[in-house]
Amino acid sequence: MKTTRRSFSVGAASTLAAIASPHIWSKKSGEAWGATLKQGEPIKVGVLFSLTGDLAVPEADSTYVLQYAFDEINKAGGIAGQPVQPVIIDAKSDFNVYSQKMKELILRDKVIAVFGCYTSASRKAVLPTVIEFDSLLYYPTCYEGAECVQNDICTGPLPNQHSRDLIPFMVKHFGKKVFFVGSNYVWPKESNKDAKVWLNGVGGELVGEEYVPLGGADFSGVLNKIREAKPNFIFSTVVGASTIAFYKQFKQAGFSSSSMPIAALTTGEIETRAMGAEFGAGHFLSAPYFMALDTPTNHKFVNGFLSSPYNHSSVTHYNMEETYNSAYVFKLGLEKAIAQYGVEDVTSRKLRDISGGVTLDDSISPEGKIWIDSDNFNTWLTPKIGQCQSDGSFKIVAQSPTQIQPLPYFIYPALGVCTADGLKAPNGTIQKNVL
Repeated sequence: MKTTRRSFSVGAASTLAAIASPHIWSKKSGEAWGATLKQGEPIKVGVLFSLTGDLAVPEADSTYVLQYAFDEINKAGGIAGQPVQPVIIDAKSDFNVYSQKMKELILRDKVIAVFGCYTSASRKAVLPTVIEFDSLLYYPTCYEGAECVQNDICTGPLPNQHSRDLIPFMVKHFGKKVFFVGSNYVWPKESNKDAKVWLNGVGGELVGEEYVPLGGADFSGVLNKIREAKPNFIFSTVVGASTIAFYKQFKQAGFSSSSMPIAALTTGEIETRAMGAEFGAGHFLSAPYFMALDTPTNHKFVNGFLSSPYNHSSVTHYNMEETYNSAYVFKLGLEKAIAQYGVEDVTSRKLRDISGGVTLDDSISPEGKIWIDSDNFNTWLTPKIGQCQSDGSFKIVAQSPTQIQPLPYFIYPALGVCTADGLKAPNGTIQKNVL
């Protein structure tokens, strides 16, 4: 099944056509917004990542691996005998484009769900539209938590599934003094709130905290402050192309990973390949997946993807794998929904609600068995810590003995608990779609 890829110019022309023909954006009385599946017709899904701009470093490969996954699913017979048809959009690393294109995917293309976004800024840009039209977003990467939305499914880790292990590991092996460096938007700042909790818990000391603009490439001022503060290690929440600039300038400034390593949540095989292995070697990443995982399922995934037409980077990566898994969470959830409701009665909301408990076993998930939490629709997964080697690969140096429950309000217990119906406060009241 060939995928469709729409350029910005075509999308803009379609938007003008929609303005000229208002009925494209309207609905009949009693009709639901968004997708209505038809027996025997392709199942349309949106793919909304950046293929260009600062965020293309991690996001382009998310698009490619989804194409690979849907081709794999289609070659195996599709979903209930119907092929998946991805509608692929380049968000151009522009948060306004994410928002605009999300609305087009739901209202014009009538997709049953959208897979997309890498940053919390882009996720928060699209979720109001997803909620308004009762659609469904598969968000396939880590985020900061403190969110309870009834229109998304997340397959990446929360802070209690990565930095909760990473901070104590680094303090134990390198020392108590840490300097935080992040991109200047919501995910790094909120993630650092969690990291401070873990740091305080092991008697660590925060000796500096700096943020650079998203997409920024000048770290000279930050590196000067690091030199003055003399931390034992750096905790990085820098993302996208900025990561490459940071690691290169770190080494060029005379710092060494052997004496002051960087511990990150988003710097893996793709970023290391882009910057050069000599700049990544010795640094650390916490993630549920590494390309070097030695399991039959991961070998199949790596070899299959790297030999496919979608291989552009010659590596696999935690974000790619979490995105790959999201395609199979979608497949199994939709099969459940079709079995219960019938093809033509499935809606985005029904798909979301029936997906609680969906499990990918070791034969499907390259990282090992995972499942969707039936309350908060995040994912149970196994945290791992890897150290970058001289060839750019990561050696796993620590791993949780079991899957860890996703807890989006771990450091905010007074706010309540995320349930399938909304955020349940300690007094029993429930608030839907808390962003």
